[in-house]
This record gives sequence, C-alpha cells and structure tokens, in this order.
Amino acid sequence: MIKALGQVMLYVNNQEEAVTFWTERLGFTVIANEDGQGMKWIEVAPSKDSETSIVIHDKKLIAEMNLDTPSLMFFSENLNALYEELKSKGVTVGELVDMPNGSVFNFADDEDNYFAVMEKG
Repeated sequence: MIKALGQVMLYVNNQEEAVTFWTERLGFTVIANEDGQGMKWIEVAPSKDSETSIVIHDKKLIAEMNLDTPSLMFFSENLNALYEELKSKGVTVGELVDMPNGSVFNFADDEDNYFAVMEKG
C-alpha cells in the first residue's frame, strides 16, 4: 500500500537560484544535496521532519531523459508487496532498483505517465 506522497520533483533552469528561493524567501531547509551518477539534486522541505519534500532537478538534464510529466515519489512501507500487488492488478511496473536511499520502482497509469515508489517506513 502506498503510505504517502513523499517527494515532488521540481525541474528548474538554475538549481542554485531555486534553492535560494525556497530557503531564503520561503524558509525551507535543505534536507539533502546529492551529486552522483551524472545527476545533481537538492531536496528541500519546510522542516527536517516534513512528510513531503521538493527535490530540485536540472530541467535540461531531465529533458534529455524524456521525462515530460510531473515526477512524484510515493513512499511505501512494504515495497515488494506493493510491487507484486500492482503487477497482479495489471499495472505496468518497472524493475525494482536499489538506490543509495533505498529500493525503488516505477509504475505507469493508463496514459503512460510514470511515477515512482520508494520503500520508507
């Protein structure tokens, strides 16, 4: 079962300016600043214990990956069970992938918009 909407991906032209906007103007906190595997992203949230955060990505790099729809990251406490449940219901799912922050997979709706789910208790 999906537990929560955990992250919303925001695609911007200038990541540093976007971080400045969210932190200095809106008072958000930087939760993570990751740079690896050819991608850099910065995660911001109203506070360190917020249930939902914004992950700021470079718009040009995302365009090269052909990601057109808003990117949503859902959280699940039992990723394997959810994966099997969605497959059994005929939902198109991608492979389970181990990432630095935990396992993740994507799934598509009926219009081929893809969304991601990460295991997080």
